[in-house]
This record gives sequence, structure tokens and C-alpha cells, in this order.
Amino acid sequence: MKDVITIGEAMIVFNPDATGPMKFVNGFKKHIGGAELNLAIGCSRLGLTTGYISRLGNDEFGKAIRTFARGEGIDTSEVKLVDGYSTSLNFKEMMEDGSVKTFYYRDKSPTLTMKPEELNESYIKNARVLHLTGIFPAIGGDNLEVMMESILLAKKHGVKISFDPNIRLKMWTKAEARKVLLDILPHVDILLAGDEEMDIIIGESEPEAIIAKTREIGIPTVIIKRGELGSVGYHQGRTIQADPVKAPKVVDTVGAGDGFNAGFLYGYLNDWDLERSLHFANTIGSMVVGIAGDNEGLPYYEDVQERLGEVERVER
Repeated sequence: MKDVITIGEAMIVFNPDATGPMKFVNGFKKHIGGAELNLAIGCSRLGLTTGYISRLGNDEFGKAIRTFARGEGIDTSEVKLVDGYSTSLNFKEMMEDGSVKTFYYRDKSPTLTMKPEELNESYIKNARVLHLTGIFPAIGGDNLEVMMESILLAKKHGVKISFDPNIRLKMWTKAEARKVLLDILPHVDILLAGDEEMDIIIGESEPEAIIAKTREIGIPTVIIKRGELGSVGYHQGRTIQADPVKAPKVVDTVGAGDGFNAGFLYGYLNDWDLERSLHFANTIGSMVVGIAGDNEGLPYYEDVQERLGEVERVER
């Protein structure tokens, strides 16, 4: 049985070798990214067993991504390489303050070949958590139908649904995102969302109001990511506000939310109390922003222990 499985699109990410507007950058370095894959990597490095469901181009980039995921300990038996579709690309623009803009080249995503009837029910059945994001349906095609079918199969077998809206306004409008994501929320067991995203979806950005509305929808665990303000969580009748963990230096903010999600799911699956889980997740988020790359900063469990002062620093 897997602890966490996820469905999504992985991409080759080109990181600039200099900060500033992309039109003035002459060199890029190849990396691998994608929110759902980042989550799987983050969970795997913490010690959870993970699986990934996806489609990649049958090209050198697709093969590189699948090999990379395998090297991270992720099960890729449900990742297929397809002909006629190029693996998606993402070019990043990075500024001195660590802020990032992304430029996607994913119009003909290999995930568009996925069909609901192709989902492996046994694979979903044998997981504890199915993690989904709002990026996958925003790609188009039958992706929303694939996601909804995965939710039905997970619910059928008692698998928890973890969901991060992860709204990308370069992929769809606020109105489009609101319509689709509102329909998904009633199926969610663990909501991992930013306050600005919830403002788009339900018209509320204050944690108390978000928790009240999502409880009315029926979501039992609600986690609100607030960046420099820390996080707020609701679980089993308790609301906890967790202070932020200050990052020594912000280099790249991409992947911090995925790292936070992985940290919270680790605590959730190990039956930690809400306060401990939020602090653990906040700590991981603060570690990720200190390293450039989508997943290069995602820590191993012992790295988080060191940052928390639970173990002495180990020289490697």
C-alpha cells in the first residue's frame, strides 16, 4: 500500500542562470518540476511511500522525468510515455528578491491523452491519500473527468482526498477556476490552500471565514497557507494558528507550498496533533525557499529534524 499517490503533469523546468527579466537572460539550466510531482518527491524524501499517475511525451525529456522520479523512490508504474505529444516545458524568470514568474509551453500536454476509464482502480484503492491539485483540470481535455473519476474511486475504497487548488491564472480565468474548484471541494477530506486562492473560490480570505465556509461544505480538515504569516488549520474541532518559521534567505519561492503540503501530510498520516503538523510543514516551507529549483530544496526527514533542533547537525 502507498501512503500518498497523486495525478498530475510533470515538466522540464528551465531555470535562468541570472536574475532579472527573462528577455535579458541568455542561459538556462534544465531541471524537473510540476506541483504534483514535487509533492510526491517531498513525501518520499520524508519517508512516505509514494506513487505518481501521469503521461509524458515519448521523448528524451519524458524519459528523463520518469527516470528522475524513480530515483526519488516514487512508483512510476502508472506513468506512460505517449507518442505524438511533447513533454511540457516551463521557463522561469527569477528576480533578486526571490519572486518568480513562469512561462509555460504545455499547449499539447501528454496528459490530454488520459481517459477516465483508463484509471487503475486497484492502484487507487491501495493508497491512504490521493493528492490532487487545480492545475490538472486547468490543462483541459478530459482531465477534469479523469480527476472526478479518481475521486469516485478513492471514495469507494475509503482513500482520503487531499486537495491544493494551486490556481494558475495563466491557465484559466478566475471565473473558470471558481466554477470547477467549487464542484471539487465537497469531495475533499484535506484542503491545503492559500488564502488568496480561497478568496477566488469562495470570496473569503480571512482564515476564520474560510474555515466557517469550508466546514459548511463538509471538509473535515482545512489548512490555510499564509506565507510569511504562517498557517492556520482546522481539524477535529480545533483551530490552530501556527507562527511562521523565518527563512534565513529567500532565493526561490517555487515549491514551498508543495513542501508544506508534504510536511502536513506526513504529520497527518502519522497521527500527529494539528499544532505539531503545522509547525513541521511551516519549517519545510521555510527550508525550500532558501534553495533555487522546484524540488531541489525539499528536505529529507533528518534535515527537518536538524532544523527543528531535534537532532544534532550531521556533517555529510
